[in-house]
Amino acid sequence: MPFEKAVVFRLNNEEFAIDIQQVERILGFIEPTKVPESPYFIKGIIKYQNNILPIMDLNAKFNKQNNDNINSKIIVVKHNEKSIGLLVDDVQEVIDVKKDEIESTPEVISQYSNKYINGILKKRK
Repeated sequence: MPFEKAVVFRLNNEEFAIDIQQVERILGFIEPTKVPESPYFIKGIIKYQNNILPIMDLNAKFNKQNNDNINSKIIVVKHNEKSIGLLVDDVQEVIDVKKDEIESTPEVISQYSNKYINGILKKRK
C-alpha cells in the first residue's frame, strides 16, 4: 500500500496524528465521571458500548494547558485488546500519509518519548 491514513487532532494549538487503524470511533465530548485516586491525566470514565471506558486527557498527560474547548472530542483507541478514550481539543481531518512523508524521530527525542511518537510527519504546504 503506497500510503496510510491518519486522524489529525489538535492539542493546545498544535497538530498531532494517530494511525487510523488504531482508532475505533470518535465521540463528541461526554463529561466523564471522576474516579477517586486515579492518575492526574485520567479525566474519569464513561459508559461506552455497555462497558466502562477510561478517558485520558492528553493535554494533562503531555503537560499542556487545558483548553476546556467546546469542540473537545474523545478518540476511542484500542490498545492491547482494551479500549481507552483520548480527550483532545478537536479532531481536524483524516489524511493520507505517504511513507516518505514520515521522518524517524530524532534520537534525543526517541530516548524519552518513543512510547508515544513513532515518527514525525513532514509539514504539508
